[in-house]
Amino acid sequence: MNTVLDQRSAPEVNDRRAAEGTDTEAWPVPMPLVACVTPEPYPVDALPCAIRAAVEEVQQFTQAPVALVASSALAAVSLAIQSRVDVQRAAKLTGPVGLYLLTVADSGERKSTCEGFFTTAIRAWQAQQAESAKPLLMEHRAALDAWESKRAGLKEKIRQLAKNGKSTAVHDDALLELERSKPQPPRIPKLIYADATPEALKWGLSAQWPSAAVLSSEAGVVLGSHGMGKDSLMRNLSTLNQLWDGTPIYTERRTSESFTVNGARLTVALQVQEATLLSFFERSGGLARGSGFLARFLVAWPESTQGFRPFVEAPELWPHVASFNKRIEEILDQPVAITDDGALSPALLQLAPGAKTAWITLHDAIERELRSGGELYDVRDIASKAADNAARLATLLHAFESGTDSAVAVEAVESASRIVAWHLNEARRFFGELALPPEVTNAARLDTWLLRHCRSERSCTVSTRTIQQYGPVGLRDKATIDATVRELIDLGRARLVQDGRRRSISVNPALLAVEPQS
Repeated sequence: MNTVLDQRSAPEVNDRRAAEGTDTEAWPVPMPLVACVTPEPYPVDALPCAIRAAVEEVQQFTQAPVALVASSALAAVSLAIQSRVDVQRAAKLTGPVGLYLLTVADSGERKSTCEGFFTTAIRAWQAQQAESAKPLLMEHRAALDAWESKRAGLKEKIRQLAKNGKSTAVHDDALLELERSKPQPPRIPKLIYADATPEALKWGLSAQWPSAAVLSSEAGVVLGSHGMGKDSLMRNLSTLNQLWDGTPIYTERRTSESFTVNGARLTVALQVQEATLLSFFERSGGLARGSGFLARFLVAWPESTQGFRPFVEAPELWPHVASFNKRIEEILDQPVAITDDGALSPALLQLAPGAKTAWITLHDAIERELRSGGELYDVRDIASKAADNAARLATLLHAFESGTDSAVAVEAVESASRIVAWHLNEARRFFGELALPPEVTNAARLDTWLLRHCRSERSCTVSTRTIQQYGPVGLRDKATIDATVRELIDLGRARLVQDGRRRSISVNPALLAVEPQS
């Protein structure tokens, strides 16, 4: 792309038809942006029947992007199943099945509404477990009070004996034995976290329940939290990476009790606005990708459906959502294997022979595209985890549909491969911009924002004042807007329109001919 314009000024169009973008004959054929990756429809037909039906039922009512709805459903499936099974991809290649999902979506996309449909059974089960544990908590408090009284008595006797110069050996041994018998609190399942810091999450996984999910429909609370501050960012990203991997985490403390997170499983499903995510990238100084944190996520960047959502009456019955939640409840009611030290001991599912062949085919196809010049080279960090994510997702789909008594079927691997491939394409669309030169990145970001805004407002023009107020972060001052628009002018994608003192950007109507996909 030629990034240096000659001495000619940007076209100033006074003709009203051209200003409104309706004079299509006056426009050239728009050239593609370097970062342009065509969005593809979410492969909803790859989901098992019960999940697909629930996703479609929720989507028809909420009219939210299909990918957003599907990611909410898969997060619930991941949370319910991750504590019960691990997957063996090959000899010496075993690991958790929990998913990390990242959906980039605007405010108002009904993210929390979608999440609520699919976590109904989880939240009800968690509340039921807390209610059932109340007698156990009372017993524990009484036992702990008695233990603390005994401990205080022994310490006082030791103090008195030592003060009088007498031997404390017998009481020392008694105190040691008492410490070994300290009543431990009952483990009460806490499955869902929203805005907890990574430190609080680690403690919960160690002391409360070793399987959980961070579900946030406003991930700015998570990515912008104190736990993601500059000083603690690298440590906390490492924590989340280790939890995805299922490796032990040792936490040494000087002023309070040290602890270990061992054998824990975590699902993360974040829904975040683009500006918030880009701000997080900027604050992380490259750590978000360099540390491998984002590489673990299945990314979705669905086009907004706002402006195309006429009012729909809520149905009286939700048979498919009810069926989905019933299955989740059945899974949650199955016993979880936990060792004496609080670590999960999930069953190990293998890939059936045909499934393993299909998985290896996917793995090798991805690997070939990681080389320089390959289709996945610019997102090779994310692509390198794709085969692992496919095995995880395949296991989840199989366990949800068929249980955990049989090897993962080839159909599950084929379905998971299609879904993961879709997410890879989304990662190329979103993260590909971050690897481009700044002037091209700006053009790609502004171009994306202009297309979304024009489709939402059913217009071909946007005033520069609107861009300064609501445009992409970092592209709101006049000089940057002018320089970026020149890039889009060179490509025949936009024009600078001057109408008296009013300045607007007119978008090539050929780029707005396609209705946004859900």
